Parts: sequence; C-alpha cells; structure tokens
Amino acid sequence: MPTPEPTTEPTTAPRPDVPPPRDPRRWTALALICAAQFMLVLDVTVVNVALPALANDLDLDRTALTWVVTAYTLCFGGLMLLGGRLADALGARRVLLTGLALFTAASLACGLAPNATVLLGGRVAQGVGAALLSPAALALVTTLFHGSERPKALGAWAAIGGTGSAVGVLLGGALTAGPGWPWIFYVNVPVGVALLLALPEAVAPAPASPPAHLAPASPLASASPPAPATRAKRGTGGLDVPGALLVTAATGALVYGLVRAGGSGWTSAASLTPLFGAFALYGVFAAVERRSRTPLMDLRMLTRRPVVAGSFLMLVATALLISFFFLGSMRLQHVHGFDALRTGLLFLPVALTTAVGAHLGSRLVATAGPRACATGGMAVAALGCLPVALLSPDSGPWTTLLPALATAALGLGAVFVTATTTALGLITPHEAGRASGIVNTFHELGGSVGVAVVSSVALGATAPAPDGLTTAFALCTGAAAVAALASPFLIPRGRPHPTGGPHGMH
Repeated sequence: MPTPEPTTEPTTAPRPDVPPPRDPRRWTALALICAAQFMLVLDVTVVNVALPALANDLDLDRTALTWVVTAYTLCFGGLMLLGGRLADALGARRVLLTGLALFTAASLACGLAPNATVLLGGRVAQGVGAALLSPAALALVTTLFHGSERPKALGAWAAIGGTGSAVGVLLGGALTAGPGWPWIFYVNVPVGVALLLALPEAVAPAPASPPAHLAPASPLASASPPAPATRAKRGTGGLDVPGALLVTAATGALVYGLVRAGGSGWTSAASLTPLFGAFALYGVFAAVERRSRTPLMDLRMLTRRPVVAGSFLMLVATALLISFFFLGSMRLQHVHGFDALRTGLLFLPVALTTAVGAHLGSRLVATAGPRACATGGMAVAALGCLPVALLSPDSGPWTTLLPALATAALGLGAVFVTATTTALGLITPHEAGRASGIVNTFHELGGSVGVAVVSSVALGATAPAPDGLTTAFALCTGAAAVAALASPFLIPRGRPHPTGGPHGMH
C-alpha cells in the first residue's frame, strides 16, 4: 500500500469533526445525477418488450436476441468495479461525464442500427458507459451531502431503482407500439445531451471523492454506506485493468456457452468449450487478483459467509426477475398475440409488486431476521411461479401469468433487500464498501446468466416454443425452491446492524 503524501500546510487541514461547507447547488446536482442513473436502470428492462419487433425488423435469431439483453448487463457488471477505480483515480466528475457521453452516443448508435452487429456493438458501448457513470455518480452524491442530508440523498438514489424497472417495461411497450423500437434508444439522446450541458455547472470540480467502487448499479439493491472521502489519485497506475478484462471475458464466455447450448445441445463441444474456457478464465482472474498490489476485487471477501450469502441471493433473484420479463414478453407476444403496449401494461403490476416486496422486506429483515426473510421470499417466488410451470402456456394471461409473476416478484423484492443487508449488515462497517462492490457486480451478472439459460431452454431458432416456455418457467420455479432451501444454511445467524446507509438495518 503506498504511503500517503505528507501535507505541506498542516494548519489549513480541515478538522475531521467539522463537515465541509455545503454546496448550494447540491440538490440540483442530485436531481441531475439521479436522472442519469435512471437512464441506466431503464435500459435493463426497456428492451424486453421490444424483442419481437427487433427480431422482425433486423432479422435477429435467438442468439442475437439474447445478446441484446445480456451484452448490456454483462459489460455493466463486469466493468463496474473498474469504473469505480477510475473515478477514484481521475475524479468522479470527469468519469461521470465521460460515461454519460459514451452512453448517450451508444444509445444513438443502437437506434440507428441497421443490423445485429451495430446493435450489439451499441449495447456493449452502453454497458461500458454505464459502468463508468454509475459508480462515479454515487461517489459525487456521497461527496456533496453530509450529516443528516446524506441518508436522504442516498434514499432518493436508491428509489430510482424500483421506479426505473417499472417505467422501463411500460415505456418500452409504449414506444415500440408507437413510433417504433428505435425510440427505446433515441429517448436517451435528448436527455443525455441536456444532462451533459447541465451537469458541469451543477457539479463543480472537486479534489476529493469517496471510494466509488461501492456504487449500487442494481435497480433494487440498496445504496451502500458511504466511506470517508479520499483525494483522487494522479494517474491510473493503480488500476487493475487485467482483472477487469479477465472477469468480463470469463463471464462473456460463460454466457456464450449457455446461449450456444440452446442450438447445439448442452453436451456438444460448441457449448462445453466456452463453458470450460470461462472457468479457466475465472481461475486466471483469481490468480491475478491474489498477486495484484491493487486488486479489482478483494477475493478474501468471498471467504466471508455474509458476503457469499448476499451474492448468491442477489445472483439468483436478479436472474429470476430478468428472466420473468424476458419469458413473459415472449409468451404474451408470440403465444397470446399481445402487442408491445399491452405487454408493457401487463408487466407494470409485476414491477410494482417488486418494489412493494422490497419495502416489506426492509421491515421484515429487521424484525424476523435475514434467514426468515430470504427463505420466505424465495418460497413465495417459487410458489408464485408454479402455476405457469404447470398450466398450459395458452391459458389466460390475466388469470395465470399476471398473478403468478406478480406474486413471484413480490417475494423477489424482499430477497433483493435481504441480499444487500445480509452482505453489508452482518460484517464490520469498514468492509461494507468492498462487500457492496461484489454484491452489486453479481446483480448485473445475474441478469446476463439468467437470460442466457432461459433463452436456451425456451426458444427455438427465432421464436419461442410453447412447451419450451413452460419448461423455462419450471426451471425458474426449481431455482427459487432450491434457493429457499439453501438460504437457512447459507445465511449466518444474527440481525443486520446499522451501517449508516439509508437502508441500514436497525
């Protein structure tokens, strides 16, 4: 660890117990930063309803259709920790504006895409921009607000998640049914340009920013507790770029193998080769992290039972929720003949019950404990999904699919909160930043892996088979049931302690 540089003017150093002066533009800056984060969350779910239209207009096969969803979350999650380190090294303001500019330009490229190659390239660039923007944005929030204002600001930040998920499915349906699918991407462009013009004035350059790798990119994960501000480093010599590239490449190979299994078979060489390659790359990543002086991920945190339990819950819950949006959209539009707007409207209650579940979970985890909350939430998810796994796929969507997925989402909402509070509330506060970075990375990667698996089970070459959809929902039911049975053994005893964040457990 490098030795801190001695200060040359000790008499001017601020007292640690005296907060810095409040920036009069801080609330304006918060509104703009939250608007930027809202776009990132929106793009996780906004594409699901538009997938059939994308397939028809750009002649996308099942593999390409799956990558439209997973490419974004893969790069978002895989590079998020590196984005946080860049914010530490170069300054949060600079990295936020760079990520926003890249995300905006990539959104324009996606809307203009004439083929699958350009569209997928744009989605990758969107993910990279999001990985830069999100951790830098949270770093700025924790720098601008202090004392009693900080929990309020972080609460507003965390509320963006549930709102963005709900608006994403509705907006995706409305835009696809109206001006067309390109507008699910075009809508980001004027917002992004306006933010690029307004943010430099609202967020003044600052020499200090807190560790940014704790940013919660999750649509539903709680914001992690802020760490003391640290002065931005000069240069990028401490960045673990090899680690970031290795973990992203490993997850990309894993997703590729899972997607190929749908067409080539689960035991074919075309599927097994990338899967084995993924595990080999994960091994190399672990070796690099152990030897790195500034590792991207502190692998010792994965020996901590609360962090492992929280990461597992976040991975499964995200995989299930994003899979519900993916499978449900395919079933409604291909089996029931719904248009994009009706599909988006039907999914709105599902997104809202997720937010309700998160609210209930934040209360129950403090009273009943994380073990009971996680087990109960996963059990509700399994029971909720069971009807669509057993009944005929052409049964009425309003009487089977909607209540089933809404019930399952209610349980998953509670699991999201439990995952975060288990990882952060059952360890020492000084470890919370590192734990949060790991858990939120598993959140984004869970969406990629979940969609890859269910698409291989449910879809044919270009369209879903009804029996395949039923099998995929049965797989989701089984995964939730297994997670419910495993939760009491994974989650340690005890109650989460307050961590100082807006959702810290009491």
